[in-house]
Amino acid sequence: MKEYKMRRGEYLEDRVSDLRALIEEYFGTVEGTAEMDGIEMYEVWDPDNPVFDRILAGKSPYGSKKDQIAVHFEERPAEEVIAAGEADAAAEAVDLKNDFLLEVTGRDAKSRRESLKRTVEDSDDVPEDV
Repeated sequence: MKEYKMRRGEYLEDRVSDLRALIEEYFGTVEGTAEMDGIEMYEVWDPDNPVFDRILAGKSPYGSKKDQIAVHFEERPAEEVIAAGEADAAAEAVDLKNDFLLEVTGRDAKSRRESLKRTVEDSDDVPEDV
């Protein structure tokens, strides 16, 4: 599961009024919810794109900090997708993920990667025995 921050000064509720409807628009019918790492997430068991086996997405609350979007994409192995002749679906899957995250967070793939790098670098500064 990965968690993504909103763009500076923005909140999830400001960007997306109905997260469930947005998930359904991008990936298919939400069939329920599931808990992952203490976060209640919408679950899509049969995504429209054949590359995905299952998708989980939900709001990750952080007390006094801004909420984040938490997502978990379960995908079929690339070899299997290519062998099934679904290479176009694989390219579409990448676009779907990036477009969904851009709409929700307001951040493009490059800024999301940079933010994740900063998070990892900041965690490296903390000694493990603290």
